[in-house]
Amino acid sequence: MKLSYFNISNFKVDGGAMFGVVPKVLWNRVYPADENNLIPLALKSLVVETNGRVVLFDNGIGNKQDERFMSHVYAFGGEGLIDGLAKRGYAPTDITDIVLTHLHYDHCGGGIYRDADGIFKLTFPNARYHVSYAQWEWAINPNPREADAYLPENLLPMRDLGALHFIEAQGEFIPGIELRFFNGHTRGQIIPVISYKGRKLVFVADLFPFTSHIHLPWIMSYDVEPLITLKEKETFLKEAFDGKYIFVYQHDYFVDCSELQLTPKGIRATEGFTFNELLQKLE
Repeated sequence: MKLSYFNISNFKVDGGAMFGVVPKVLWNRVYPADENNLIPLALKSLVVETNGRVVLFDNGIGNKQDERFMSHVYAFGGEGLIDGLAKRGYAPTDITDIVLTHLHYDHCGGGIYRDADGIFKLTFPNARYHVSYAQWEWAINPNPREADAYLPENLLPMRDLGALHFIEAQGEFIPGIELRFFNGHTRGQIIPVISYKGRKLVFVADLFPFTSHIHLPWIMSYDVEPLITLKEKETFLKEAFDGKYIFVYQHDYFVDCSELQLTPKGIRATEGFTFNELLQKLE
C-alpha cells in the first residue's frame, strides 16, 4: 500500500461558525482569527494505492465557479488538485476511485470541470465516484441550512455522466480500507479508516475538522445534528484511543496528523506532526 497526501488549496470561513457555542476567547487562543474574524482552513486530500486501485479521498472546491463565488471563500495557496497529484506521480486517468466523504462544495467540486465549450466533464474519466446513498439523497433534496453547500453543477454531472456509485452500507470498501458512516455533520458522511503497517489511520474529514474539535463540546455551527455529532465523537474517540488510531486531518491548516492521549480533561490530540513524519514513524 502506498499513501500520498497533499493540500489542494486553502480557504477562509468565519471563525465562530467553526466552533459553534464555544466563546471566541477560548477558540481564538488555539486557532486565531484575522481582523475580519476569518480563519484559514486547508483542503487536504489523501491518495491510497493498493490492490491495483488508486483511491482519491475528496477533491476540493474545483475551478469552475465564478469570481463572485470564489470571492466569498477567500481561496489561497495550496498545490492545486492536478498539480498535487502529478507531483506524486499520478495523472487524472490513473485514479480508479473517488471516495467523497460528503457532497459539500469544498469536498467534491474538483471532480467535475467545464471544458472550453462550457460542457461539464469528469476530471477523472476512469474513476467511479463513490458517495453514501444517504448523503446523495440528502444533497439532492437539501434542507434550507445546507442548500448553499450543495451545488448542482458538482452533483448532477457525476450522475449524468455515469460515474456515480452509491455506498449503501458501511464496512470494507476494498482490502485495507473501511468506510464508516456518521450523521451529525451531515447525513451519511463517510469517514475512511485505513489499515497501514499495523496501525489504523483515519481521514477524519468533518468529524474532527481541527485537532481542537477532539474536545467533545467543540462542534461546528455547520453540523445539522450537533447532539448526534457529540455522541458520535464520544463513541469514536473511545474506539480510536483504545485502538491507537492515528488521525489525518483534512481541514486543519496547522496540523496534518496526530495521535490521541488521555488527559485529566479527557481524550485530546497529541502534538501534531506532518504526514511525512507519519510515514517515517511507521517505517
